[in-house]
Amino acid sequence: MQLMAERLESLKAGIIGGLSVCMAFLITSLVNTLVLAKYFSTLASLQVEINWHWWLSGGIAAFSGLLFGVTYRYIIRTDQNPQLKSGGVLAFGLVRGLTQIDCAKMILPALVLAGESVLWFAVGAIALDTAIQIGWIKPFGSRNSS
Repeated sequence: MQLMAERLESLKAGIIGGLSVCMAFLITSLVNTLVLAKYFSTLASLQVEINWHWWLSGGIAAFSGLLFGVTYRYIIRTDQNPQLKSGGVLAFGLVRGLTQIDCAKMILPALVLAGESVLWFAVGAIALDTAIQIGWIKPFGSRNSS
């Protein structure tokens, strides 16, 4: 019974992580298109068109957020260690962001996307920390998980 309760809490953390990272994806897509690409010519490649590629990117962002949510719950447990929290955010954000820099033709747009990746997972961490604080999710390893 304890194992099933932990799995359910992890699923809830994954759903919250996925939704929050997906929302961050939507917001950054709007900012990229309406501000950065419009007013900074060197960032014109950040302009987003809503097509199958954009939907695929959103799905990947949501799935990455789900994986982050589950993992983040296990990383932080009942600890209040800020290095653990920021380390989880940076691990996910930098893996995604540095890959984009490696594959980029122009460095400045890739740096913006790398920063955006870290921002997405920071938003996910804030959402998960808030959900834990208000009791929507129980931290991993808490005795009251039943």
